[in-house]
Amino acid sequence: MVSPALDRRVLVVAILAAFVAFLDGSIVTVALPAITDELGGGLPVQQWVVDAYLITLGALILLAGSLSDLLGRVAVLRIGLIGFGVTSLACGLAPTAELLIVARAAQGVAGALLVPSSLALIMSAHRGDGQARAIGLWTAWTSAAFIVGPLLGGVLTDLISWRWVFVINVLPIAVTLVLMRAMRNEPAAVRTPIDGLGAALGAVGLGGVVFALIEQANYGWSSPVVWVPLVVGALSLIGFIVRQATAQHPMMPLSLFRQRNFAVGNLATVAIYAALSVSGLVIVVYLQQVAGLSATVSGLVMLPLTIMLIALSSRFGTLAGRLGPRWFMAGGPALAALGFVLLRAIETPFDFVSQAMLGVLLYGLGVAITVAPLTSAILGAIEPERSGIASAVNNALARIAGLVAIALLGAVIGTTVDDAWLDSALLLCAGLMLAGALISAIGIQNPAREAAVSPPAA
Repeated sequence: MVSPALDRRVLVVAILAAFVAFLDGSIVTVALPAITDELGGGLPVQQWVVDAYLITLGALILLAGSLSDLLGRVAVLRIGLIGFGVTSLACGLAPTAELLIVARAAQGVAGALLVPSSLALIMSAHRGDGQARAIGLWTAWTSAAFIVGPLLGGVLTDLISWRWVFVINVLPIAVTLVLMRAMRNEPAAVRTPIDGLGAALGAVGLGGVVFALIEQANYGWSSPVVWVPLVVGALSLIGFIVRQATAQHPMMPLSLFRQRNFAVGNLATVAIYAALSVSGLVIVVYLQQVAGLSATVSGLVMLPLTIMLIALSSRFGTLAGRLGPRWFMAGGPALAALGFVLLRAIETPFDFVSQAMLGVLLYGLGVAITVAPLTSAILGAIEPERSGIASAVNNALARIAGLVAIALLGAVIGTTVDDAWLDSALLLCAGLMLAGALISAIGIQNPAREAAVSPPAA
């Protein structure tokens, strides 16, 4: 039996490891103008500083999940942490824009090793209500990392230098590695070979499609720079699905999706995390470029959301563990959608209390209600020995959903940042959240003890 002290250590390690990976997906956003002021390159460089990280993270996270199950959670997590620390220093010391982009891509590779391994650690060390509470804490802190990123990035950029946006990662990584010294690695009992062809097809497929979606705004759909990677990526993704259906040891077993809550929960994840990613970007960009707020103040606007996630996610995770996740996953996104609608009151001159406070609070409460039950429903549907790949699939879909949503933002609502642009973006986010709510209400099933007293979902 795992001791309570080790349980707590596992939880802290899992949170810290995933925290830095999620943080780096958003912290850089407010630092982009300062980066191009020093290194040059304008908007294309800004796009690739963000996208290079997200592309490699999204493309390789499935492979990382398989490695986690094969080699052991602790070993893969330790490798990922060391790699993330080294590449973070490389980003902070990069003398040119080109080297910064390369370092960001390498950082995404290391980041892909962190998320599935950290969550799989929690699944293997906790059971029952304790597992639900642990997942709640993990999702609260990792979600908070994604949202607090712009605030922390703004403070570091305004007070010190944009380079500290990356260098700061070394501190939590060092603490995490020290805490891991007493943890034993436990590889899977059955050492399943890695599906190399599947990994290659998945990486090329995701990378090609995402590259095309990003660059179409610069070159147009008729350019071979866009349509060639799009075609290659689409064909690779088709090949990936065929490979997973026929391979003896697939890296993403399609049998996972036979579990109703896993399949439905991941569909809801796509809608919900697309909304979270778009809103996190458009609100900060509008407040800086139109309302004229500093990077730090722009980040502060969303601080109540972060506080609510940290304070409430674990409680809702525990409640969902007892009552079932269905109505938490339905009600939370619906409440967040209402928050987005109310945030359309934002305009210039900006006033937080009258224009944004109620919307931010409803948005934050909705997300806090949603994230832990969503994770619990998805991973609770899968046996613990496959938790690494299950968490990898879920996190890959979440990251890819956000990346694709942002890449398509210009094509959907335009590139001119003004009041109309913000209104359209927030309505898009509200629609995505409502889609997640409906998917969950119709498709998610509560545990058997709940199904006995209430009719099953339609």
